Amino acid sequence: MKSADLLADAFGRIQETVHEAVDGLSPEALHARPDAGANSIAWLIWHLTRIQDDHVADVAGTDQLWTAGGWADRFGLPFAPYDTGYGHRPKDVAALRVGAGELLTGYHDAVYESTLRYLGTLRETDFPRVVDEGWDPPVTLAVRLVSVVSDDLQHAGQAAYLRGCVERGAL
Repeated sequence: MKSADLLADAFGRIQETVHEAVDGLSPEALHARPDAGANSIAWLIWHLTRIQDDHVADVAGTDQLWTAGGWADRFGLPFAPYDTGYGHRPKDVAALRVGAGELLTGYHDAVYESTLRYLGTLRETDFPRVVDEGWDPPVTLAVRLVSVVSDDLQHAGQAAYLRGCVERGAL
């Protein structure tokens, strides 16, 4: 199995978990939070998708779907166009509201398909390429993509946990 195939499998597992966490939930359930300082399912899915969109577009040298694909307009959030949720405070989490889970999964599916197209262009020799000199050691393409997978899996798992809490009446 090639590296790009392995990453495609990982991103596919994230997409599955995103759908399992979101599909069929009411807007109230999507925005439920264990307390005022916690994240909601909607925020977690939006954030993990924004990070994937931002980071993959950066390494691919393409525009983010959030802006170029019109998703920012469809969501209508009170955030700057290139906001990914990094550093959000509880009031920012509370400000993220969506009318339906299909908006979240639609955006995620579009980013997933874009990610797969990019992965399909990669060769093994591409992965050692340095994509970010701002770290010590500098970040390679391989490390950046694994970092996105890691972040996305953590947030998708958190959203799945919250869904279980909602379904059991704990939220």
